[in-house]
Amino acid sequence: MKGIILAGGSGSRLYPLTLVASKQLQSVYDKPMVYYPLTTLVENGVRDFCLISTPHDLPRFRQLLGDGTAWGLSIEYREQARPAGIAQAFLIAESFIGQEPVALILGDNIFYGGDEFRRAFAEFQSGATVFGCHVHDPERYGVVEFNSQGRAISIEEKPREPKSNYAVPGLYLYDNQVVTIANNLQPSARGELEITDVNLEYLRRGQLHVCRLSRGFAWLDAGTSSSLHDASAYVQTIEKRQAIKVGCPEEASFCRGFLSLDQLGALTSKMPNCEYRDYLENVVAEAKRLAKES
Repeated sequence: MKGIILAGGSGSRLYPLTLVASKQLQSVYDKPMVYYPLTTLVENGVRDFCLISTPHDLPRFRQLLGDGTAWGLSIEYREQARPAGIAQAFLIAESFIGQEPVALILGDNIFYGGDEFRRAFAEFQSGATVFGCHVHDPERYGVVEFNSQGRAISIEEKPREPKSNYAVPGLYLYDNQVVTIANNLQPSARGELEITDVNLEYLRRGQLHVCRLSRGFAWLDAGTSSSLHDASAYVQTIEKRQAIKVGCPEEASFCRGFLSLDQLGALTSKMPNCEYRDYLENVVAEAKRLAKES
């Protein structure tokens, strides 16, 4: 499965921070925001990426992430000259997707906890899989309505009167039909190619699966100043309490086997002295200890 990270847009809700850097390059505690969605996909076995952003911001993403080889990944970049909806990503990245299934993740969405993603990626074969997360303000999102048997029967984008409290977060799994579906979409009243319309087409075909996320799952949308602060505080709390890092692509690549232990050690040794390096040195040391015991 290939992966798309959509990191475009003007970031107007984070003004004036976005005068300095793209929204997805802002810091969420100790890492750039884009590290978190990248890590989410790596943790679930995605190795080939296309990052989509504005012509102005793409050079900064390239400087930060490179071509991905240092992490055992492949990252290419595509321009989104003008934001015209989430589903536009499939048109921009059509040649990248080729004949493969694809996971699309929004660059300002942060996920933590649970094993629903792992199971969804492992079990995905065809159609579309999206997720339902219980929220207190569903009118801000695409909202899923379920029948008495727990099957999705409708999805409505930012409804005035939501039919449930289950919102669709910014991670979507699709088979290769998504390219044709996106090419046949008509812009909505706000002039965008809506991701909800893609999901509705899969629902019409009887090929949409909605996985409800457990109560222990955290979904953070870091698109406003307040939510950016909340996300940073949440990540800091988890990292200090559990002595792990959230959104660490180096560790995720190592755990998935995309990096060897020697490669991770060499990568870590090139980092400046900082807490991030200290953490990865501990990961390397623990892996070496376990290797000796096995």
